[in-house]
Amino acid sequence: MEVEIGLKQLRLSGMSRVWHSLSETRRIHELSFTDGMKLLLQGETDDRANRRFERLQKNAHFRYRASVAELNYDASRGLDKALISELATCRWIEKGESLLISGPTGVGKSTMATAMGTQACQMGFSVMYFNTQKLIARTKTERLEGNILKFFDKVANCKLLILDDFGLTNLQGQQQLDLLEIIEDRHGKTSTVVASQLPVGSWYELFADATVADALLDRLVHSAHKIELKGESLRKKL
Repeated sequence: MEVEIGLKQLRLSGMSRVWHSLSETRRIHELSFTDGMKLLLQGETDDRANRRFERLQKNAHFRYRASVAELNYDASRGLDKALISELATCRWIEKGESLLISGPTGVGKSTMATAMGTQACQMGFSVMYFNTQKLIARTKTERLEGNILKFFDKVANCKLLILDDFGLTNLQGQQQLDLLEIIEDRHGKTSTVVASQLPVGSWYELFADATVADALLDRLVHSAHKIELKGESLRKKL
């Protein structure tokens, strides 16, 4: 009991839980010091990993719940299982590469983006999820309050940024400049997922300024991984 209290006081909750379990089952008397210590250390490692995942997932503000393990690989969707397996390793995030997900309404673009974001949290990467229109509105608010540079820094330092529902409206004036600023700050250093119902080839038309369009898409599109989802709306099937 004294050991368990001491572990809690030291905030070693994983070790405390394992110690309590071993004491309850009386296994603690059957283990060598080395084996017991291994179990305690593993319990603390697992506990910290779980708490880190929960914290990162909460801070990401995902709109949906999804995981790579739950993805639908029906042949009609055009998903490359080998590509998904590779993306699930998150090596592309370590390299600062991006992922573009396109397809018609209801085929699971947001689910795919969220699954990749959840996997990133599981691997210990910080994630921010935004509906693109809400991100644009957020930059306007931050600018009015004088916090835009601080907000840009926060977004730039996030390991994975998810822009969902990209392309629902055209981008004008300061909107396109703010988005360019965000992508420019992240280019080659951190990763971005963009999910859109428009084909990637049509994104150029979303920008009022051709120069901004060239600059942004050059940084975002050419070296990115691409997933083009197909098939009927999953919502209709449900």
